[in-house]
Amino acid sequence: MKKLAAAALVLGGTLLVVSFRSPDPEPVTAIHVYKSPDCECCARWVTHMEAAGFEVTVRDTTDLAAVKRRTGVPLALWSCHTTVAGDYVIEGHVPARVVGRFLEKKPQVAGISVPGMPIGSPGMEGPNPQPYDVIAFDGKGNRTVFEQVDPRGSR
Repeated sequence: MKKLAAAALVLGGTLLVVSFRSPDPEPVTAIHVYKSPDCECCARWVTHMEAAGFEVTVRDTTDLAAVKRRTGVPLALWSCHTTVAGDYVIEGHVPARVVGRFLEKKPQVAGISVPGMPIGSPGMEGPNPQPYDVIAFDGKGNRTVFEQVDPRGSR
């Protein structure tokens, strides 16, 4: 009987510990954007991200090149603003839905980028939008297409 009682105590204690175990970490929704103080397309991208549920803080800076170098964005992938999301860097006008999928997947890369400022990307809306690639990059010079985006929708 004592062994049964001891086993019940051990099992009960184990269940109690498991019940207090922290759940899987919440997905990253807090992002920190570095942008030029006068950039309207960056401000529109921030609004796009906020509308998608991201908690955005913004730091205006006149030295974006230093931010890009510090966060490891390859020169060929630079755009007009740089965002830090957890351990990742998001460069340029990446759509919120793509950022969300990227952060959910947690790939073994440094970040993603939409190089340049393609017409039709969030914050760069305008006539004649064009398809563009979201590029994943690591700290070793490797790059791959994370996702292709066609802002024209299905036609």
